[in-house]
Amino acid sequence: MGKVLLASLLFAAAWAGSYDNAVQQWRDDREGALKADGGWLSVAGLYWLKDGDNTVGSGPGNDLQLERGPARLGALRHHGSVTTFQPTAGVNVEAPATALRPDKDQIRFDDYTMFVIHRGQRDGIRLKDKRSKLRQEFTGLHWYPVDQNYHVVAKFVRYEKPTLIAIPNILGEVEKLPSAGYAEFDLHGQHYRLEPVVEDDQLFYIFRDLTSGKETYGAGRFLYSGLPKDDKVVLDFNKAYNPPCAFTPYATCPLPPAQNRLAVRVEAGELKYGAH
Repeated sequence: MGKVLLASLLFAAAWAGSYDNAVQQWRDDREGALKADGGWLSVAGLYWLKDGDNTVGSGPGNDLQLERGPARLGALRHHGSVTTFQPTAGVNVEAPATALRPDKDQIRFDDYTMFVIHRGQRDGIRLKDKRSKLRQEFTGLHWYPVDQNYHVVAKFVRYEKPTLIAIPNILGEVEKLPSAGYAEFDLHGQHYRLEPVVEDDQLFYIFRDLTSGKETYGAGRFLYSGLPKDDKVVLDFNKAYNPPCAFTPYATCPLPPAQNRLAVRVEAGELKYGAH
């Protein structure tokens, strides 16, 4: 065996081992984030706000029901798009005295965290609990074996001008999100494309494939890539993962648009939770 060929084989083997280790580390980090104090497994409720007072506490008849704590923790006062929190006198709760900014300002009590979310024309309160049943009973993630054939370099076709694409969600709403173009790639000898939305400095792909509802989560999976470089992006399906809705009924996940439903089995990435 020639020295050049041997060196090439050794380099390829070293890259493969390094790649597999990097994917495994990414998967470990993914599971760690789910199990963290503020991870999706801690989400214990989603309550849509009505106009006026929305009471919070463990006692009967509260609009936002807690499993423990004072019978009446306080009230969320919601008017139009403005929500404030008025704690019950004598209750030690951490909360801003001003209007709650969606996804930013938090109300804290014991192991609970509450904050406002805005979806469509509605405002709601997402409740997180470090002692949630979902977190305590979590059984771990399962994955397809790492397969380098699913580490795909795709051609990125840019739109001439910024484009908004329709992304449905599980609430039955549709949101228009910005897309810069689409990724074209070959898989198992066939040509496919995925249209991502732009999310900060990344591209976010919401897709289904022929494993969805069988080996993988029925509603589809998520995947991120970096921004295009030299009109190329890397689609690493070994890092395709389940949306929060696979773990909690209190998420409001986006669904794959029609153009991102792939007529191919993508046997890579995260498997259906709880099926193993």
